Amino acid sequence: MADEKLQKVLARAGLGSRRELEGWIRDARVRVDGRVAGLGDRVSGTEHITVDGRRVPPEQLAGLRRKVLLYHKPVGQVTSRQDPEGRPTVFEHLPRLGQGRWISVGRLDLNTLGLLLFSNDGELANRLMHPSWQLEREYACRVFGDVDQAVLYRLTTGVALDDGDARFDSVTPVGGGSSNTWYQVVVREGRQREVRRLWESQGITVSRLIRVRYGPVTLPRDLPRGKYRFLDQDLIAALCRAVHLDPERPISAELAMRRKPSPRRASPKGTRRRQ
Repeated sequence: MADEKLQKVLARAGLGSRRELEGWIRDARVRVDGRVAGLGDRVSGTEHITVDGRRVPPEQLAGLRRKVLLYHKPVGQVTSRQDPEGRPTVFEHLPRLGQGRWISVGRLDLNTLGLLLFSNDGELANRLMHPSWQLEREYACRVFGDVDQAVLYRLTTGVALDDGDARFDSVTPVGGGSSNTWYQVVVREGRQREVRRLWESQGITVSRLIRVRYGPVTLPRDLPRGKYRFLDQDLIAALCRAVHLDPERPISAELAMRRKPSPRRASPKGTRRRQ
C-alpha cells in the first residue's frame, strides 16, 4: 500500500472523522511504532499503530470491505430511515452492519416495487445515483390508455416536464390487453417519479411499476418481495467499473458513515434522484 496521511488511514479504519483524528494526533494520543505521531506523518498501514495505548488491528487499517445489497422492495414501504407518518421503511428490513451504515442507491416511491440497491460505500452509492454517469434503470410498467406510435415517438424523442426535458431511451411492449399493456422502459437519470410523469404527460396512467434492472444488476426472479441478497464480488466489481471506480481500492469508513455523500460532479439544476 502506498503511504498515506495517518489521519486518512485511521479514518478509513472507522475510528472517526479526519478532523477528529487530527485532534487526537495533536493531543499525542497516537503512536506509530512506539513513537508519538505528528500531523503530516504518512504511513502504509503495516506499522504498529496505537491510539491511547491500544493497538489498531492491521486488518482494520486495511479498510472496510465494500458491500452491496439488493433488496426487493414491496409496495407500501418508504425509502427513508424514518417516516413522520409512521409507515414502514426499507431500512427496517436490512441486516445490521458492524461498521458504517447502509446508503440507498436512489429511491423508489411508496407505490413502486422492485430492485433497490444499498452499499456501505458512500462514493460508490453517489456515483451510481449521479445522472452524469448515465447508468441505465429499467422498469416494467403496466399502463392504462391508448398507446399509439405517435405517443411512443414523443416518449423516446423528448417530453417537456416541470424540471426539464426527459425521455425514455427505449420503450418495448411485452404483452397485455388493448388498454392494459405491459412495457419495458429504460431511463438514465432517475428523477423523482420520472417514469410515471413521462407516461402521464401523454394521458396514460401507470397502474403498476417495477424496477427490474439497475446498470448491470438485474432483479432475481427467485427473490421474494421484502427479502434481500448480497451481491457477489464479480457484480460489485461490475458496478464499480460502470462508474470508473477501482474495485480493488479499499473504501473509506468516513464516506461510509455519511448520510448524504458529497457528489463528485455538480448535479444539473432541478435533478433529483428518486423514481
